[in-house]
Amino acid sequence: MGSILSMASTKSDRNDCDEVSQNETCKRRRMSSIFDEESSRLIPSLPDEVSLQIIARIPRICYFNMRLVSRKWKATVMSSELYKVRKELGTTEEWVYLLIKFGEDKFLWHALDPLSQKWQRLPTMPNDVNEEESRKGSSRFWMWNMVEGIRGLLGQKEAMDEMPFCGCAIGALDGCLYVLGGFCKASTMRCVWRFDPIQNTWNKVTSMSTARAYSKTGILNNKLYVVGGVSQGQAGLIPLQSAEVFDPSTDTWSNVPSMPFSRARFLPTAFLADMLKPIATGLTSYMGKLCVPQSLYSWPFFVDVGGEIYDPETNSWMEMPAGMGEGWPARQAGTKLSVVVDGELYAFDPSNSQDSGKIKVYDQGEDAWKEVIGKVPIYDSTDSESPYLLAGFHGKLHVITKDANHDIAVMRADLRKDLNSSPSTSTTLPRSSLREFTEPVTESDAVVWRVVANRDFGPVELVSCQVIDI
Repeated sequence: MGSILSMASTKSDRNDCDEVSQNETCKRRRMSSIFDEESSRLIPSLPDEVSLQIIARIPRICYFNMRLVSRKWKATVMSSELYKVRKELGTTEEWVYLLIKFGEDKFLWHALDPLSQKWQRLPTMPNDVNEEESRKGSSRFWMWNMVEGIRGLLGQKEAMDEMPFCGCAIGALDGCLYVLGGFCKASTMRCVWRFDPIQNTWNKVTSMSTARAYSKTGILNNKLYVVGGVSQGQAGLIPLQSAEVFDPSTDTWSNVPSMPFSRARFLPTAFLADMLKPIATGLTSYMGKLCVPQSLYSWPFFVDVGGEIYDPETNSWMEMPAGMGEGWPARQAGTKLSVVVDGELYAFDPSNSQDSGKIKVYDQGEDAWKEVIGKVPIYDSTDSESPYLLAGFHGKLHVITKDANHDIAVMRADLRKDLNSSPSTSTTLPRSSLREFTEPVTESDAVVWRVVANRDFGPVELVSCQVIDI
């Protein structure tokens, strides 16, 4: 009897142990599932939707380090969803993308965050020449390849093969940077490269229909327009009047009516008509249209002939107002550089001085350019093809040039009378972080030039810049 009771007690104890064991196992499974769920979240104890809202409020300069936290953080920081949230919240940031030239054969891109005053170097542009374009190149291209092959066997191949295309055009569209055409050795190119700041990568997109170098670009209705430039012919460089437009949503190019160059038809003699070739010397998107100042050139001489305006609504060109075209300030090689800030069209006038210039604004009502800043400090203008660049961001006009120490400086012009009256905003830099000096504009006013950022890149030249807001 006692043995039977002992066996029953043992069986009961085993059942209790099995029940406890099962409970512990279930508990562990529940805890494990909770732990897995927590560990898979961006921020523990928070839904990913809330975490995304938090990350979208963090300055973009921090994203480079945040990518190192985990694979999920990296995927989030590099996702388009995050940047959609930033746009919805109004936390997008304007960065300046600067192309500089080292020596004769090396080009590099750098990005500047004006708020943190930090620079980031972009990945090197791929040097990939399209085989079809190579076959379409001139005999000069074939001879160049032969010579380069011999020099390569002799170990004398230069660094020119590593450079992006000289004379390329630059544009910024839909949060991406575009590099179009240019020269590769002895041939003009059709290829187009796109840099995605979110992915931090270069990718080739559909090539232009026409190979061109030194063309001009502009943005209208979220499309990228490219006009003019030159192409390589058997007798040398041929100015182009053609234009085309790129739609990033379909990755396709479409033709635009060619520029008429109407004023070039009224040259007094056939000799001048044969010698002076029409060329587009600038392009600005202004008031919903493309404004293209033009010149007649026979290197190194340039003669201004006004310009023409493209209206996308009518898909046609019209002659530019006389005051706008004839008064448009020109810099070296006849190039006319301008920028639109808060709907106002600004241009830099180098005048006759080698160490300064003037800022002018276009008055549409009076069809005239008016001086708004009497002196802009410019250094090393005689040693550079592009001693200065213009950029508009944070609602202000900026000049990019070299300072007295030969460092590249990004300068912002503020009227002294507005310094104390304007309220500070989230995009305003702390005054303690900005260097300044004053230059008189008139007897009763002054401009304070604030250095937003500067950096010593060594002996380099400015080439181009774009502003991207993401």
